Amino acid sequence: MHPLLEDKLGKKMVMLGNEAIARGALEAGVAFTSAYPGTPSSEIALQFFQISQETDLYFEYSANEKVALEISAGAAQCGLKTMVTMKHVGVNVASDALMTLAYTGVKGALVLVSADDPFMFSSQNEQDNRYYGKLSALPILEPSTVHEAKEMAKYAFELSHELQEPVILRTTTRINHSSGVVTLGPMAERITKGKFKKDPFNLVCVPAVSRKLHAKLLENYEKARAIGNQSEWNLLEGQGSFGIICNGVSYTYVKDVLQEMDAPDKFRILRIGLSHPLPDQIITDFLKQCEKVLVVEEGEPYMEEGVKAIAQEAGLTLPIAGKGENLFSRLYEYNPVMVKKVIGTYFGVPYQDTKPIDVSDLPEIPQRPPNLCPGCPHRATYVAVREVLGDNAIYPTDIGCYTLGLLPPLRMGDFLIAMGASVGTAGGFARATDDKVVAFIGDSTFFHSGIPPLVNAVYNNHNFTLIILDNGTTAMTGHQPHPGAEVSHINLPLNPVSIEEVVKGIGVKKVVTVNPLRFKKTVEAIKEVTSYEGVSVLIARAYCPLFERTLPHGKKWRPFYVDLKKCKKHRVCITKIACPAFYIENDNVYIDETRCTGCMLCAQLCPENAILPLKKEVA
Repeated sequence: MHPLLEDKLGKKMVMLGNEAIARGALEAGVAFTSAYPGTPSSEIALQFFQISQETDLYFEYSANEKVALEISAGAAQCGLKTMVTMKHVGVNVASDALMTLAYTGVKGALVLVSADDPFMFSSQNEQDNRYYGKLSALPILEPSTVHEAKEMAKYAFELSHELQEPVILRTTTRINHSSGVVTLGPMAERITKGKFKKDPFNLVCVPAVSRKLHAKLLENYEKARAIGNQSEWNLLEGQGSFGIICNGVSYTYVKDVLQEMDAPDKFRILRIGLSHPLPDQIITDFLKQCEKVLVVEEGEPYMEEGVKAIAQEAGLTLPIAGKGENLFSRLYEYNPVMVKKVIGTYFGVPYQDTKPIDVSDLPEIPQRPPNLCPGCPHRATYVAVREVLGDNAIYPTDIGCYTLGLLPPLRMGDFLIAMGASVGTAGGFARATDDKVVAFIGDSTFFHSGIPPLVNAVYNNHNFTLIILDNGTTAMTGHQPHPGAEVSHINLPLNPVSIEEVVKGIGVKKVVTVNPLRFKKTVEAIKEVTSYEGVSVLIARAYCPLFERTLPHGKKWRPFYVDLKKCKKHRVCITKIACPAFYIENDNVYIDETRCTGCMLCAQLCPENAILPLKKEVA
């Protein structure tokens, strides 16, 4: 039995924040779940995927976030309790549907988990998705601890059902990927079948209907504001005249800092957990009891702007600050040291500065830049492209582990903004310049958002080559399936979609498929497709080696070694390939046999044929 299905009331378990969110949804009786994987949200979907294999919970990895929201919206209109999970930039993809779904509302419940990523640990931007609450007029909940993530996830379904609106559960990486003790609550009944009631003049958003629905949405917004002003998730603590308003993980930093400063009698805290609509009455009452206030929030000055507006409307003139010089930054994650310094400085309260640990007697930590894994077929593709075109081409790239090809010596990445954008921007580069353009996109990303811009390229007679890097899985986020992935080995009755058939069906005339680990054939194929006038596609297909190890038909690994008697130290293996299985010791090149996957790329490029297979296999 999956651990999150434990039904022992009151039992305490250590959970990852994402596991706690999944458990909260299960306790609420969630019946229908969907996702597109994206860090830091991916583990929520993983729990649902695993649980769906042994219960009647429905889960699917959808083609993209918009599709994931739409299928959950359909189920919610039938009265089911649904949850859809994604990372913060995924909400951008889903927002087209979300903005109007706020108008129609839902009949059951729909909770959208937006996992924000301050400091951009695994993301291309640092956007603050609380502004989606303002944009959509939907409620937002923000947990401060792992246990609270479970409880808020559960409550989000209640709130959604009460308002008949989607609810956004906004987390950050520090909550998603922290572990904490969670107390199990009772599991509600899971109702997996509903009924759709036809109501086109409230559900079909033509202009006349939407005008009426917008007014209804604003009525629901006022209901949510009233709920927020009574909500137990907006916590008041302390009796001092110095006020701190905070949210999310910032609340835990504030609590730690004030305890360390030993000044609890000087401060009062308002932790806002239901952060949209902002609880205006609670905030007004709080401000009236303070002589000055500091707003502690990672990301944008979302609460700060709202608090200042509320103060102005109430005729209050006390100092309110948050972001600014000598205050908090809009950049990156916060930490207790930073929070302590700003609190102490702003309020003029003595504090002991935390000195960094002296590490001068320790050796310097070797630099370890992000790198493609040993045996990664994308590396082979990149080496082959560089062999043919070098720097004489523009290389738009996309979102995935293959993005790591931008680093030397591969240097395969000149522009990157969003998933699927490599294909769209390639057309722009091709039209605006006379340079050769070669775009890269992964298999999962191709299905996510690469198809429409490829249709556009064919229709508008663009001239570029698209290389689809097909490693059989969504590798970067944990080997989740996608519409082109073969999943029979895990007994899923799904129907993989052929990339070749999709590309040809779009109208691409030149389509070549190659195994990139066969270097000479790959070079020939690249010459062929890049010399074609118009849109051409190369499908570079070979399994991710980490994923292949999980397959029942996965090959056994036979590592290679460097024959030092043959090696003339040309170091092509280092300067062209830079596989992390190589290392240099005493001026000789060696292969770490525990890391080598036996992909044979290096053996094909060594001018002395000095790289040979060991006479043993690694499971």
